Amino acid sequence: MIILCRDDLSPDQRERLRSAVDGLGFRWYERDEGGRAVFETAPEADAMRGDIENLAGVERVFAGEPGAHLVTRDHHGSSTEVRIGDVVFGAGETVVIAGPCAVEGLDVVLEIATAVRAAGARVLRGGAYKPRTSPYDFRGLGQEGLEILAAAREETGLPIVTEVMDTRDVETVAEYADALQVGSRNMHNFALLAEVGRARKPVLLKRGMSATLDEMLTSAEYVLAGGNEQVILCERGIRTFETASRNTLDLTAVPLLEERTHLPVVVDPSHACGRRTLVPALARAAAAAGADGVMMEVHVRPGEARCDSKQAIVPEELAQIVRDVAAIDRALRPAAAGTTAATDTEPVT
Repeated sequence: MIILCRDDLSPDQRERLRSAVDGLGFRWYERDEGGRAVFETAPEADAMRGDIENLAGVERVFAGEPGAHLVTRDHHGSSTEVRIGDVVFGAGETVVIAGPCAVEGLDVVLEIATAVRAAGARVLRGGAYKPRTSPYDFRGLGQEGLEILAAAREETGLPIVTEVMDTRDVETVAEYADALQVGSRNMHNFALLAEVGRARKPVLLKRGMSATLDEMLTSAEYVLAGGNEQVILCERGIRTFETASRNTLDLTAVPLLEERTHLPVVVDPSHACGRRTLVPALARAAAAAGADGVMMEVHVRPGEARCDSKQAIVPEELAQIVRDVAAIDRALRPAAAGTTAATDTEPVT
């Protein structure tokens, strides 16, 4: 049996819980995860689950291995809304996130951010720290990149989401960003997941390139178990035997996750396909599948981008995608009609 305590567990409640677990007559082990006390007892104690759940300070008791529970609809039936700045995910509309793959310099980021805002996107993305396959590739500007993103937010009013790669950088990135992104390569970095669970900033968690949905939900559980319930899941394509595109976009994940979890789900078609010509169609498909957002890489001069230039679309293409996504929302999500930032009512093309 595993006992997950509330994050506001008082010392007196902790002591009473210890006494109660002692009274079961079974071995138990106590640890802290992201500020929450967790008690593990022998499986034979599962029969006492109901008695333990009624104790003050206990949030939930799991029989056997807990796996992913806090993220499921069994635990939280209604859909969770996550706010990045003043933008809400999970409220019944498809939010568009856009920006450069990497922060390359102040002037170009301000130019892109201004164009992204004019196109109708509502959140700015951009990497100050970049995980690259080769150590010789451009890996971002670090702290300077964070300062540039903050300047872009000041200039445009767009909230920013940027990736954090190291537990040592969480506090610094959280100081600048409106949301912390955990990238595909770090979905199984449990130390990082626990650290962003202790942060009180929204987390955008990308699916690992070879991860199952069960594994993705368990990774999200690390963040929620740390006390941070502001999590957005991101489908970004998985590795398959197909080589025609960079990855294979698993749109089945969108309705499947909607059934299983209360957390918002967004789709990143840029990393899924790796080709700018495919991004508009995949973004429309994601909106039609019910995604709470789409996230795309945009550059004013893709040929000059220092990374992922082949998948970056231009602002004019982004503007058309915003219009298309708004039209899909009006057709399939009547309750969201009029809430999108897009003002053009052209039909989907």
